[in-house]
Amino acid sequence: MDNVFDVLMERGYIKQTTHEEEIRELLGKESVTFYIGFDPTADSLHVGHFIAMMFMAHMQKHGHKPIALVGGGTAMVGDPSGRTDMRKMLTREDIDHNVASIKKQLSRLIDFSDDKAIMVDNADWLLDLNYIEFLRDIGAHFSVNRMLAAECFKQRLEKGLSFLEFNYMLMQGYDFYVLNEKYNCKMQLGGDDQWSNMIAGMELIRKKSSKQVYAMTCTLLTNSEGEKMGKTAKGALWLDPEKTSPYEFYQYWRNVDDADVDQCLRLLTFLPMEEIRELNKLEGAEINKAKEILAFEVTKLIHGQEEAKKAQNAAKALFQGGKAEGSIPFTEFEESDFEEGFGILDLLKEVGLTKSNGEGRRLIQQGGISIDEEKVEDINKIINLDDFKNGKLMLRKGKKVYHQIRIV
Repeated sequence: MDNVFDVLMERGYIKQTTHEEEIRELLGKESVTFYIGFDPTADSLHVGHFIAMMFMAHMQKHGHKPIALVGGGTAMVGDPSGRTDMRKMLTREDIDHNVASIKKQLSRLIDFSDDKAIMVDNADWLLDLNYIEFLRDIGAHFSVNRMLAAECFKQRLEKGLSFLEFNYMLMQGYDFYVLNEKYNCKMQLGGDDQWSNMIAGMELIRKKSSKQVYAMTCTLLTNSEGEKMGKTAKGALWLDPEKTSPYEFYQYWRNVDDADVDQCLRLLTFLPMEEIRELNKLEGAEINKAKEILAFEVTKLIHGQEEAKKAQNAAKALFQGGKAEGSIPFTEFEESDFEEGFGILDLLKEVGLTKSNGEGRRLIQQGGISIDEEKVEDINKIINLDDFKNGKLMLRKGKKVYHQIRIV
């Protein structure tokens, strides 16, 4: 079997490593227990987590054992990494609910059966810690000067970093130490924004246990212009079908920029590299074939083959002028909402097709909004009950983004 390190490198996952040659050798000669942390601040993971899930899945497929750590304890403090403000405080009940939802989503890609992977919650060891003992046993090994030099803290110092958040690095380092002691976990994987926290955990284990452990970061999912992918008019692209429908999910990947197709195929599908290289040879209009394959494969991984097929059929039917309403996102309104009329700009915002009236005006002026395939030309257009056919009308933004309005 191929060394997973080479597979990860070829597909473009690995951003930084602490000991490249040693890690490659270790992964080639034994089954390594590793962990990735997931922050349970919402009841669904989003596309930003997807790449970490794929990172884990590749490792597991090559015989290594994943630990999915959910931060039920650290979520009560909040990770300052990549933040300019302080995170919202969650209750224990909120966190428990989110943890249960996250495990279900992880199980799409990770096999938890027969101890092939395990899920742990750092609340199990963090919530019962004695503060004085923790300071003496763990805090003594951390240098404040080095912590303040870490990127995750530097960007917050200007606006104010709470002492609560300052403890986050100690707790994440302690997580690695506990997992190493309890499960012989030798490696931490995570997004590149976690590098400082990962190094802190390695150093803690070295000082307390004199053991060598390792860390690898994966590249963050960004487009060709360096912006994070996974943002839609409604916000994040969620993995939960109740938050982002399989059709919307499919359409997002079907509509990525041409320049991003190669990266997405490598990072977000299990297609063999030989097939990906062939797809990358497609040019002009033919690149749409690669986008359709990307959208189907990614949707299949998260929502299953049946939902991926439905989304694919709905997209094709709409493109060909047909109707496949079952998979198209929709919003239901009361009949009374349209008795006095509903302004088109307000309606576009209400259903999440635009973020502001300004965006709606620009789209209409550019011919980018249609109702039942007729372009809207008046930014002051009022939609009333006469515009509905059998209690429905179809909004279209651009060429491919559809949203149905239903009267109930």
